[in-house]
Amino acid sequence: MPLATIYAVTLAIGVSLGCGCVDRAVDSRPLMVAAAASLSNVLPRAGAEFAAQGGRPVRFNFGGSNALARQIGEGLAVDVFLSADSAQMDLVERAGRLVDGSRVNVLSNQLVIVVPADSPTAVGPRDLGSAAVTRIAMADPGAVPAGVYGRQWLERLDLWRAVAPKVIPSPSSPAAMAAVREGHVQAGIVYATDAATQPAVRVSHAVPDGEAPEILYPAAVVAGGDELNARALIAFLTTDAARRVFLDAGFRLPR
Repeated sequence: MPLATIYAVTLAIGVSLGCGCVDRAVDSRPLMVAAAASLSNVLPRAGAEFAAQGGRPVRFNFGGSNALARQIGEGLAVDVFLSADSAQMDLVERAGRLVDGSRVNVLSNQLVIVVPADSPTAVGPRDLGSAAVTRIAMADPGAVPAGVYGRQWLERLDLWRAVAPKVIPSPSSPAAMAAVREGHVQAGIVYATDAATQPAVRVSHAVPDGEAPEILYPAAVVAGGDELNARALIAFLTTDAARRVFLDAGFRLPR
């Protein structure tokens, strides 16, 4: 959809809802987007494409979705939140910080097991619970989406009890990737898109579709910001132009 059409649609929505957002279209400040750390290698390219097509310039605040959700709930001033799971978006919604009806599932991903590129050993799910593997990097399995997805996957395989004592928790999937790259652990559970950015690691096992929970990246407009342009950005992220950027980086579309 052309960006001019997106603006026309979002403007019509703003007028019909009486949201008072129309005057913000002349605001010259960049859109502020809080986004999951696993999007840091690709979302700036999508933001640049949005601006090139006539949209507002975009600035990003990347971090663990759980930390960003907490900050937004406490009043962090951003226009859009793009989380790596629904649970963190739910927290922001319960805090009353989302614009009703603005939430959209934009992307999906896949979990993989990675090992250092020079490792002679292939590590599969059952190997994670064996005595041969003693240190495993993953995002915090109690809070960070990538870690929660990983824990849920291993619980489905009845492996979590064996793996949990070996986990070295990280604040994000990219941070877990760094631990593998630097040789601090023997294996890691991360997003496939993060693995694709690091030649110093290799994928030892890709989690099949349906074996783990579906990974979803929802986006929503944060209340009190530039609603008109935030809606336009989220709409743009679902267009073919933006999806080409995401698919080229290894992301998937929601089922």
